[in-house]
Amino acid sequence: MKRLVSFCFNMDAACVELKYSDGSMIAIDTIAVENDIADNMYQQSELDWLIYNKPLEYAQLVLSGEIEKYLQGTPEHRLMD
Repeated sequence: MKRLVSFCFNMDAACVELKYSDGSMIAIDTIAVENDIADNMYQQSELDWLIYNKPLEYAQLVLSGEIEKYLQGTPEHRLMD
């Protein structure tokens, strides 16, 4: 069974990368996900916040197919007034 060794947001490739103990890697193209999923600038902002602050949670949402459901719910963070 492979286990997750590391994860990060690669700014150069605009991908969230997951590396496993068996040497395999998954790279999630964040621009493609954003273009496909986000309907407005608020959803784009929420995805950007997740990518920079919680890349593992972002990857889990994308891989489980629950990213759209997440965006329809309450945002993780709030902009200050």
